This record gives sequence, structure tokens and C-alpha cells, in this order.
Amino acid sequence: MTHHDEAQPHPSGSTTPRDEEALEAPAPRAPYDDQVPAADEDDLVPMHPGRGGRRRKRKGVKSCLAVLVALAIVVAVFYVGVTRGVGFLRDQFSSPEDYAGPGHGKVTFQVHDGDSVAEIGRNLKAAGVVASVEAFTGAASANPDSTGIQVGFYPLKKEMPAADALEVLVDPGNLMKNSVTIPEGLRVTDVVGLLADATDFSRGQFTKVLAKPAKLGLPPYAHGNAEGYLFPATYDFGPKATPTSILRDMVTRWKQAAADADLKGAAKRLGYSPGDLMIVASLVQAEGRGSYMPKIARVIYNRLEGSETGHLLQIDATVDYAADNKLTAVPTTDDLKIDSPYNTYQNPGLPPTPIEAPGDDALRAATHPADGDWYYYVTVNLKTGETKFASSYDEFLKYKDELRQYCATESAGAC
Repeated sequence: MTHHDEAQPHPSGSTTPRDEEALEAPAPRAPYDDQVPAADEDDLVPMHPGRGGRRRKRKGVKSCLAVLVALAIVVAVFYVGVTRGVGFLRDQFSSPEDYAGPGHGKVTFQVHDGDSVAEIGRNLKAAGVVASVEAFTGAASANPDSTGIQVGFYPLKKEMPAADALEVLVDPGNLMKNSVTIPEGLRVTDVVGLLADATDFSRGQFTKVLAKPAKLGLPPYAHGNAEGYLFPATYDFGPKATPTSILRDMVTRWKQAAADADLKGAAKRLGYSPGDLMIVASLVQAEGRGSYMPKIARVIYNRLEGSETGHLLQIDATVDYAADNKLTAVPTTDDLKIDSPYNTYQNPGLPPTPIEAPGDDALRAATHPADGDWYYYVTVNLKTGETKFASSYDEFLKYKDELRQYCATESAGAC
């Protein structure tokens, strides 16, 4: 019987030792498998999530992107810093914009009360006079006279060098003569005279406006009479001013002063009308000075309300107003008999209107009188204005004697 090298199956279905070796031998490798390195488990990502497929993570790409973004941010910050720094240095070391030429045309420029150098510079730039605020403030900082620029109107030009514009403003001789100061205690006729002297308008032009005052803004209780309502102050009138606008500005200024003194509130508190308090203020202005004004206001209210004088105010200034300012000294007996509603020696109560324009102090005195029971007052020294107050007629006579003694001295003169 011929023997073969291959193992034959065992009849019983079992395997021989050679068969077991064959089963335990490793399977042959797939072609080229040894050319591809095995991937780590951590380097595999699903190709299709949920399907079990895997692909490589892109760690290197993400890292590159992060570096690029960070680099871009650094470059942007550096660029902004450099550009701002350059701008700052340019602003610090470069000259402000300024005009080089002498200017052209005409500009009437106004400096307002309370304007700072910077505000003047802004207004000049807005008017086309200077090229920049910085050029003007720089010129002003180098000129000590810039702190003395006066309120008013100045003739300037368009597109002037800032230093040239400043030279015009620091010279009071360049002020356009449209300013006028109205002192306290003037009557309308006196105010008109000052306005005519300070402007190109005549007395007649102002008087014509006052005769038809609807456009002046007078309060209803003035009854169309501007006496007492042309407020004393310094006014600057522009080239386009008219008699109407000038007088209206003065009434507007009075409204501000009346509001500051709480005229309406005080009238209600004291039991009078605002018009009554304006009359009282004008009497105080005519009769008093400074710190004496609130006491004189109290004397007036006491005489109006009490029985000591039969409600007669007996104020010399009203007699002078009735005489059309023709009295030169203390009223005589004949003067006190003048037939006029303004003669408070003959007519009880207040006169029909204010007798002159009160200022701030007189308005405050009328709206806030002092407390006291005085009915009389006597100015015992006409030079200093010293005034004494009395609650009785006998005390009043004593102070009258003191005044006579003062007038008897050589230094008196004004009695």
C-alpha cells in the first residue's frame, strides 16, 4: 500500500496533531498591509457619526488657525496704537490751523457778557473770522491783554489770522460805540436822552415808539406806560438795532430783574399788586441808599397801612416828579401844595405810576422790606447818606433838628 505525505481525515471526524498545527498557524497577510502604519485609536474620528466609520482629526489645521487669528489681533492692536500715537504727536507738535492773509470783507463781532476766551474763539470760528479755536486761544495765551477784552461790538474781517483778530479785540478803542449805560433812578425822558446820544436815533424816534408801546412787552399793570420799566443796566446794541428793539431789550431786562426779586410772589404775600410794588420800588430808589432801602420800604408800607400819617406817604420825590423835576432843594410850603395826583402830601396812597426806574436793590427792598414799626426817616448827613428812622413824630422832629444843625455847618453846602 502506497503511503502519502498529506494527512487524511480521521474516520471519526477528529484531527491529527498535524491538523492542529495547521489550525494554529497565523493567516497570511494581505498584500501591502505592512506598508501602512496602524493608526492609534485616538487618531481616528468617525467618518459618518453613528455609522461606525472613522477618519483622522485635524489637530494641525486648528492649531495653525489659532496662531493666525492671534497674530492678526496683535497686528491690529499694534496698528491702532501706532496710528493714534502718530495722531497724538502730530496734534502736540503741529501748529493749529490759521489763516495767513490779512482778511477780507466786514464782520461785526459781538463779545457777550461772561464770554471766556474759548467761547470767543468758538464764536469767531463760527463767524468765519478765524480758522480754528486753537489758533485763537493759542494767541490769547501769549497775550496778557486777552484777559481784558471788553463786552461790545468790534469790526473784524473774514479769514483773519487769529493774532490779528485778537489785537482788535484787546483794544477798547475798537469798540463800536453802540453801548450805553443807564443808571438807576432815571425817568423815561432821561433814558431817551441817553439812548439818543449813544445811537444814531433821535429823541423823537424813541418817543414815537413809547407813545405806541404795544411791541415793547410791557406787563398789563403798566397800562402802556414805560415809566419805571426801562431797566437800568449796560446795553450793547448791534448794527441792526432799532428804537423798538432797544426799548424792548430794556423791558426784557426788567422782566428778568422782576423774576429774580420774585415780584409776583411778593405782591401776593404782601397783599398788593405787582404794579403797586413797582411804584414802591421806584419810591425807595428815589429816597434811599444801599442798606437803608429795606427800612424805607417798610416805612412806606407802614404809612399805607397805618393811621400815623393818615395814609399819606409825604415823600418829597413825588412832589419833585409832580413839578416835572424843577425842584432844586427841599420842597417849600408852596411846592407841597402842587395840584397833582403825584403829590403824596395831598393825596393818600400810592402815586399813579412809578416815578423813576428802580434797580435791583430797590426791587429787592420793595419785595422784601425790613421788619419794624417806623413811620419816619431823616437823612441827617447828605454827604454820607446817613439816615435815621423814627416810630413817633416827636422822635422824627429830633432828627429834623439834627439835619438843620448839619446844614448850618460850612461843609454842608447841599442843604
